[in-house]
Amino acid sequence: MPVKNRFAELLPEIMEWRHDFHRHPEILYEVHRTAGIVAEKLREFGCDEVVEGVGRTGVVGVIKGNGSGTRVIGLRADMDALPIHEQSGVDFASQTPGAMHACGHDGHTAILLGAAKYLSETRNFGGTVVLLFQPAEEGGAGGQAMVEDGVMERWGIEEVYGLHNAPGVPVGVIATRPGPLMASSDEFEIVVTGKGGHAAEPHEAIDTTLAAAQVVVTLNTIVSRSVDPLKRVVLTVGTFKTDSGASNIIAHTATLTGTVRTLDPDMRKLMEERVRRVAEDTASAFGATAEVHWDPGYPVTVNDADATAHAVDAARAVAAHVEDNADPIMPSEDFSYMLEARPGAYIFLGNGDTQMCHHPKYVFDDEAIPYGCSFFAELVERRLNAR
Repeated sequence: MPVKNRFAELLPEIMEWRHDFHRHPEILYEVHRTAGIVAEKLREFGCDEVVEGVGRTGVVGVIKGNGSGTRVIGLRADMDALPIHEQSGVDFASQTPGAMHACGHDGHTAILLGAAKYLSETRNFGGTVVLLFQPAEEGGAGGQAMVEDGVMERWGIEEVYGLHNAPGVPVGVIATRPGPLMASSDEFEIVVTGKGGHAAEPHEAIDTTLAAAQVVVTLNTIVSRSVDPLKRVVLTVGTFKTDSGASNIIAHTATLTGTVRTLDPDMRKLMEERVRRVAEDTASAFGATAEVHWDPGYPVTVNDADATAHAVDAARAVAAHVEDNADPIMPSEDFSYMLEARPGAYIFLGNGDTQMCHHPKYVFDDEAIPYGCSFFAELVERRLNAR
């Protein structure tokens, strides 16, 4: 068995933590119960320092090794849940209406806690491990909040590592790659304004609905006609709403919202420029106007090459199989802010044949826990080698 024996022994206890977090999901920065339990357990394990309220509701734990090294590495887990009504059918389902751990952050938190218990017991390393339990990954940029709160400088973190479960990847498999791993995600709102009127007299109005519909169609030509075919870019218009309240009214305004995802900073800049131009000019062709509001979101998650090599070495020691050149994916991740602040790597941990993340029937596979814990522990023992 490639996983560390201690984690096989600890699995029932770690599962209990995970199931408790799952029963009591918390959204964004309101992770007070979860963070409180995390801090309590870190103190119980004997961490050298435990600090709460970092990045608003994040928790930091510090474990010093028995060796003489000075290197400091960070390990991160996200704690927040999603505003989803659970339909998984598990016997420890959410007891909070409208909230669910549908992305496995309960598993990530339990995994890092398990690694923390082991590392506090063994301390078979030199240097220092800094445990980063982060709020608000799901749209709240909690990773950015912790970085801006000075977490890297305050604890002298030199490298930072994290993981995320991967539905569709077999349990026991770890996948990653150097360079771009996950996409940036920017949001836009386009307000198209024409001239409202009676549906029977369209010539007296400027049909905003028609103009906005054409904007949607034309936006979807940007990727196929303005983007290098070898680059990965996704544009999605997610909502279309008019101020019309009846079928016989021509709307005065229509509002579109959507997202743009890229793996390349140049493409990210290009997409903003093209969305603005296409929306404004297309609306103008119909006699309407378009006002574009652009909201920059999470950056591209970029793995440092050297750090990825270290992560792969650790993964090979504990995983059933390692994919070291996995394809990038287009969801976004706010661990990207930590990777902008310090070199590091993010890995995917196989979650088996389950529903995808953010699905109301998603289930985190507890059998993945020993692999995640073993990865973190092995990475620490290799990077902070006390021998």
